[in-house]
Amino acid sequence: MNKTTSVALRKTAAAIVASGLLGILTALPARAAEDAFNFAMVRSPALASSPACAPKAHATVRIEPRGPVEEMFVRVQGLPPNTGFDFFVIQVPNGPFGMAWYQGDIQTNDRGVGHGRFIGRFNEETFIVAPGAVAAPSIHHDAIADATLNPTTGPIHTYHLGLWFNSPQDASKAGCPGNVTPFNGEHNAGVQVLNTSGFAELTGPLLNVKP
Repeated sequence: MNKTTSVALRKTAAAIVASGLLGILTALPARAAEDAFNFAMVRSPALASSPACAPKAHATVRIEPRGPVEEMFVRVQGLPPNTGFDFFVIQVPNGPFGMAWYQGDIQTNDRGVGHGRFIGRFNEETFIVAPGAVAAPSIHHDAIADATLNPTTGPIHTYHLGLWFNSPQDASKAGCPGNVTPFNGEHNAGVQVLNTSGFAELTGPLLNVKP
């Protein structure tokens, strides 16, 4: 095999590999777009008696399957500007909320718009389980202290989402109730402002996402 033929073969092989990789990479977003589930979060019904509290608050959510995980994109708007919020996966949308899992924070900009991107299991298999009661670390001792023993429970699916003010002070400043809730890392958060109560309690939006 002469040098010219060898170079040509290597170029052809490289082109085939590159074409194959490009095909794989372009196929992945296409599948994600095809299987993605889009839905809305609405202003918490608990705020009905507080009309001045974020009256235009709403959010859009997009969940894209990624094989062993899902990627969730959240866009909130109509919220107070430059304010921190805490995002949770929860059992039911309205109080007392049932089981809840802290996903992360969303910070609004000066227009009251914020974005979150979360990677995890956000589908019909999302659940919390505690086969037995064991000791739990006691780290925070603020308004609502850590529990030192977990309750035993069988698998409980958590198909809803909720967003809370990070502080009661921020909530009060925005014309909302100043209640203290456990929904941030230090367990001294404010009230819930958005949830997925547009879906029934036992059939929250995550139920619609297939693993």
